[in-house]
Amino acid sequence: MSLRCVASNAVRQLLLAVVLFLGYLSAGVLAQAAVRERISLNADWRFQRFTSNPDNLSYNTLKPWLMPSANDFINDASRRAKRPSNEPPSVNYTQANFNDNSWEALSLPHDWAVKGPFYVGDNVPVGGNMGRLPIQGVGWYRRKFTLNPGDEGKSVYLEVDGAMSYAAVWINGKVAGGWPYGYASFRVDLTPYLQSGSNQLAIRLDQALESSRWYPGAGIYRNVWLTKVNPTHVGQFGTFVKTRSSSAQTATLDLTVQVENSATTGATAQVEVVTDIHSYDAVSGKAGSKIGGFSNATVSVGPGTIGSVNASTTLQNPKLWGPRPAQEPNMHVAITRLYSEGQLIDTYETPFGIRSLEYLGDGLRVNGQRVYIQGVCQHHDLGSLGAAFNIPAAARQLEMLQEMGTNAIRTSHNPPAPELLDLADKMGLFVLDEIFDTWGSHKTPNDFQTIFADWSEPDLRAFVRRDRNHPSIWAWSFGNEVAEQGSSSGAATAERLRNIVRQEDTTRQSTVGMNNAGPDTAFVSIVDLIGLNYQGEGKGNGAPTFENFRGRFPNKLIFSTESSSVVSSRGTYLFPVVNSNNAIVRANGPGADPTTRQVSSYDLYAVEWGASPDKVFVAQDRYSYVAGEFVWTGWDYLGEPTPYDSSRSSYFGIIDLAGFPKDRFYLYQARWNPTVKMAHILPHWNWPNRVGQVTPVHVYSSGDEAELFVNGKSQGRQKKAQYTYRFRWDNVTYQPGEVHVVAYKDGIEWANATVRTTGAASQLRLSTYRDRASIKADGDDLSFVSVAVVDDKGDVVPTAEPNITFSISGPGDIVTTDNGDSTDMVAFPSKQRKAFRGLALAIVRAKAGASGAVTVTATADGLKTAEISLQVE
Repeated sequence: MSLRCVASNAVRQLLLAVVLFLGYLSAGVLAQAAVRERISLNADWRFQRFTSNPDNLSYNTLKPWLMPSANDFINDASRRAKRPSNEPPSVNYTQANFNDNSWEALSLPHDWAVKGPFYVGDNVPVGGNMGRLPIQGVGWYRRKFTLNPGDEGKSVYLEVDGAMSYAAVWINGKVAGGWPYGYASFRVDLTPYLQSGSNQLAIRLDQALESSRWYPGAGIYRNVWLTKVNPTHVGQFGTFVKTRSSSAQTATLDLTVQVENSATTGATAQVEVVTDIHSYDAVSGKAGSKIGGFSNATVSVGPGTIGSVNASTTLQNPKLWGPRPAQEPNMHVAITRLYSEGQLIDTYETPFGIRSLEYLGDGLRVNGQRVYIQGVCQHHDLGSLGAAFNIPAAARQLEMLQEMGTNAIRTSHNPPAPELLDLADKMGLFVLDEIFDTWGSHKTPNDFQTIFADWSEPDLRAFVRRDRNHPSIWAWSFGNEVAEQGSSSGAATAERLRNIVRQEDTTRQSTVGMNNAGPDTAFVSIVDLIGLNYQGEGKGNGAPTFENFRGRFPNKLIFSTESSSVVSSRGTYLFPVVNSNNAIVRANGPGADPTTRQVSSYDLYAVEWGASPDKVFVAQDRYSYVAGEFVWTGWDYLGEPTPYDSSRSSYFGIIDLAGFPKDRFYLYQARWNPTVKMAHILPHWNWPNRVGQVTPVHVYSSGDEAELFVNGKSQGRQKKAQYTYRFRWDNVTYQPGEVHVVAYKDGIEWANATVRTTGAASQLRLSTYRDRASIKADGDDLSFVSVAVVDDKGDVVPTAEPNITFSISGPGDIVTTDNGDSTDMVAFPSKQRKAFRGLALAIVRAKAGASGAVTVTATADGLKTAEISLQVE
């Protein structure tokens, strides 16, 4: 008998209990399959890019049809847009009968620009700041999907995690909505325009020149989903689990659930909301055993409205989430079920973590323990893969940073892919989640300022709601180096944006990356946290300013939202070396070579607004209340190639664009991960033209004392003095042979390292990241295959730069190659790549659904060939 026909309340409650019990057994999996479907739409697209406008459309033309997509994120109902009753000018690309067979067939995520070719020289459409890649143009994406008979009566949404930019969505020739900000995740309701059977989806993007200060990518570069639910369902980003209080003994949690009724007619729905708490395996993404639950609640939701319920619970002996290595990132999942008339109508899972945050004048406390922020800034591209998001590539970036000792990342200067936050949750990395680089004043002619007035509120609300259940997020940032820092209008804008953040999330504080706002400005008084870009340690050779802000705001947490900005080219050493611990780099000055466009890797040369790591460390150690820093940057990225705009990618990274650590990696590891027994020597020792010349040797080590030997002769034993962070032997005279260092800690031998003059290059050697011997055939997994140019003894020859040809046999493809050289203008898909300082990289993907083995081969003239095999699983 149908539950709808049960009159007896007792019987109804019994049957409801049975339904709940069955749901518990399946941890929500079976129930969710019946009432909520989320289907990947990444496959089977057709794409065409146009360098001139092919359809006479623009954002201004389409704006009336796009603005309604923002309505759920605009608090003032009078400002919400109503969709026009008519359609914009018809475009044949949106029609089901348009023949797109000549268009490119592809899968998402997709970045149309990263394959190149690079623009080389002056007077080109895209210069160094945006990566010299063809980002500009209008892009059209098309694909079909089918509605099954069982979908009748469902609400169907298209969910786009990121599309660059000015996305407009058509379904069956009708505009369904869209979203202009290229970094935003958004949802479009397709329901009113659907038909039984086949449905034609079309998405238009419009990416302008001079729209960014760095490489933004182009295309639908994140995942796309089709979600089918009953008309009454948990709303978009519709749950929020908050930790009211927590300890190792007990935790009190609060829950808010938004219930949406998307029906346009019919009766008010009476909805019962039931939420259980389970353990959660963040690696597999699966719920475990039930450990508690929130009190049940009911809500009435009329057609076209959204209702909400609140509930609370207390857990005993909770497993807390905290950043590694000091704590463990334990995760939970709240499984919410909606019932109407005793029938299950929706299931929704919310992964979350239990932890406490305290923002104090002397730093950040997490679960009662002070945690020093050892952070890096990260742009969103994945090197030669461009902006197209890929979980294995992003995981590799984070894993290498974590090995260095990083415990936090800043998503500079835009919302990240949702999966990046999942990785941070799982790995125990803190995130400073940032949304805007510009407000009401342009930094480039076509940046976000163009739409700031209309979209800053919905963008910010949607951003916070999407991300606020991630325990990895310790704070929000709603701006970076905005032009308004010194104006009264800027203070008013900061207050408006800060208040929006507070309305959406009462559990975290927020900030803006401030490079010019002084301690007496109204701007600084408004932000919750004092985030300083370079000011704190002192710009260039200037004095630190932390004390100025501390004196004005003794109870506010102070930290560096951006620090250092040292530039370097991996394996490059220029002479003479400055005697100080900080120097300013210029294109034609010390530390840089304008002929090769390379920068010295002695890690002392910063841009004029920055400072060396050594100078930053001094300021932090002198002012112990400073909560930490976010170094600019963890990895090199496409664009912003200071000091040489004619290059393609940055010099700022601690790790280069291909994923090879620069020397700086070990300087930060020595400070941030001091339990690792390590010593690192620079420079290399292949200097045939420097025999008899002074060639300084620097050593980075987690030890506190070190002795250096050159060809067996001691160059002296040094102890680290206060406010020194490297060992320097600046008067070493070069002779071929061997340099060896022995590091000590507390008088006991701690670590040692050796560099030697190598022989001539004789062979190539291949290896995989983390020595992986297999690759998944899921179409997403990647293997990062490194090639080293070595001599007969197997030592990497740091001056060898032969042209290497990569090839592959078996069910796989070489997706891209790279070498970390910011000046290399060979397109990333090329199978030929010159080694840079003895190293190069190939990225391999297995064909989806394949099995067997792939063999990667690397060849170079005059060198022994190398092969490596990977099992396809």
